[in-house]
Amino acid sequence: MPAVTVDNPLHLPRVPRPPAERHTLRPALTVVTAPAGFEGEGFPVRRAFTGIDYRHLDPFILMDQMGEVDYAPGEPKGTPWHPHRGFETVTYLIDGTFVHRDSEGGGGTIRDGDTQWMTAGSGLLHIEAPPESLVMSGGLFHGVQLWVNLPAADKMTAPRYQDIAGSQVRLLTTEDGGALLRLIAGDLGGHRGPGVTHTPITLVHATVSAGAEIAVPWREDFNALAYVLAGRGTVGPDRRPVHTGQTTVFGPGDALTLRADDRPDSRSASLEVVLLGGLPLREPMTHYGPFVMNTHAELAQAFDDFQAGRLGRIPPTRP
Repeated sequence: MPAVTVDNPLHLPRVPRPPAERHTLRPALTVVTAPAGFEGEGFPVRRAFTGIDYRHLDPFILMDQMGEVDYAPGEPKGTPWHPHRGFETVTYLIDGTFVHRDSEGGGGTIRDGDTQWMTAGSGLLHIEAPPESLVMSGGLFHGVQLWVNLPAADKMTAPRYQDIAGSQVRLLTTEDGGALLRLIAGDLGGHRGPGVTHTPITLVHATVSAGAEIAVPWREDFNALAYVLAGRGTVGPDRRPVHTGQTTVFGPGDALTLRADDRPDSRSASLEVVLLGGLPLREPMTHYGPFVMNTHAELAQAFDDFQAGRLGRIPPTRP
């Protein structure tokens, strides 16, 4: 882990460390541990946002770490057909291969560092599964799926897709080259990621070498979260300890800092972390299952539309 790496981060553009006299480091308000569970047909996940008040998450709804698991032949699993309405799903595949299909004939394949950004909008049915070749051979599967709320004005927008290849992700580093920053969406230190978003957000996958520290500017009007995919380290100016499967909620400020432990743990040579923030919508939100709406009446309508087939029909199985 992960698939997208570089031989020498010092060849990459650098994100300058925010000067201490002109920036305020965000404190770590709380650290929560993600419970483990299973999704779809039985692939393992960690629920990164469980136990965090929505006011700290807005505009995000949930985030699952999928895997990391090394499947034996015949073991890889996906999800059955299911509906979505009112939000966006961001599937970032760190290692492995996933095939997506939807009721409108859309979809595609993502693998090894690719991201698929699906705006469900007014609604559709879709399925995510490993390809048959991976089911037969087995192999490594590891990724993240994030749900991003849509503003009320965009809830019923037409579905849209963005396929962001791993080669398109903006690769950056810190001043000393101690971290590889993969900017998927948003702005970081004047650099922009390839993702196009309805709601302003920043999404970064950072690999921090043992003993290295990152300090990066962060929009003051954004919230800020950090989820540890692997490894151990500390977060915030008080250096609060964190480890695999833990999410940090940061307080106010305009810069983030975190540090990898000097001695890596036995499973990861680096600290692997997702840095995430967005502009809160501050709108009513009601969420149940695969639907995220503003009112209970809209939620009930989504279920009615799904049951009546107005979100699409499962297409015939391809030969």
